[in-house]
Amino acid sequence: MKPLRVLVLLHPDFMPPDSRAGFSEQEINVWKTEYDVVSTLRASGHEVRPLGVQYELKPIRDEIENWKPDVVFNLLEQFHGEPAYDQNVASYLELLRIPYTGCNPRGLILARGKDLAKKLLVYHRIPVPAFAVFPMNRKIKRPPRLQLPLIVKSVSEDASYGIAQASVVDTDEKLLERVRFVHKRVGTAAIAEQFIEGREIYVGVLGNGRLRVLPVWELQLDGLPEGASRIATEKVKHDLEYQERHGIVEGPAKNISPELRERINNMTKRICRTLELDGYARIDFRLSADNVPYFIEANPNPEIAKSEEFARAAAHDGLPYRALLNRLLALAINREKALE
Repeated sequence: MKPLRVLVLLHPDFMPPDSRAGFSEQEINVWKTEYDVVSTLRASGHEVRPLGVQYELKPIRDEIENWKPDVVFNLLEQFHGEPAYDQNVASYLELLRIPYTGCNPRGLILARGKDLAKKLLVYHRIPVPAFAVFPMNRKIKRPPRLQLPLIVKSVSEDASYGIAQASVVDTDEKLLERVRFVHKRVGTAAIAEQFIEGREIYVGVLGNGRLRVLPVWELQLDGLPEGASRIATEKVKHDLEYQERHGIVEGPAKNISPELRERINNMTKRICRTLELDGYARIDFRLSADNVPYFIEANPNPEIAKSEEFARAAAHDGLPYRALLNRLLALAINREKALE
């Protein structure tokens, strides 16, 4: 790929330093994605300019008009403190007719609402756990069709925000308590879905029209304390000390037959096309004891740090980190050309 001018949009608090020297692992963990992306693109020969964006869109327009980048690498996961506004930034970039990495606005909207995504996929015969949504300021009562145990989480937040061992409930009293917790702490409606005992697997996808499915990846949770539910809690996802203490690792999923792997790959493509996801995404499944992959959620624009599962799965599939980032730039430019 020829050298490009790349404008990297990121949260101001995650502006990366020029070097990681002198920082602790915990400090690096905060801005590792931004550092990996900026430093790797520069090492690839691109002219890179990071831009912190939080409350105003005008700085984006000013940079595009004055610096005239070839493409935007979009690392924003929220705007004005609201994760749901990420699609508005993508829409703004489309209005400016500038190529940008990641998912289109419609895909972001469809994937953001876990209930809407599940309803669409049920229609397309994708296995989905039974679920119910509990809006705020409404009576909390479990529908008779929804059998315990359940797992309760925010209907719109991602990154396991608000998920803990207490999220798995086996009584109506615990359900009531956890739904109220989500309403109060997270500030969104809650979704309760049938808890699938099984394996936590992730599948990364690259592409716009033509999709490349990455190897099936698994979050190994066997080191959790005895009696704990094997789920990806906030601590499992983000607490480095907790991960080390309990031996939580991720890597290529083992003991999956070629037939099951093909089924998961086909399901992943159907999910992406149904939810209109493009650029790059990660689809999360629970693989039951009888090898049924249940769709849990879709994550457009997932964590793209070099050490995280998406990049590691890509490297395992023959696409090293530098090539992965250049591929994302190419997908952004090709999508814009297709719209002309």
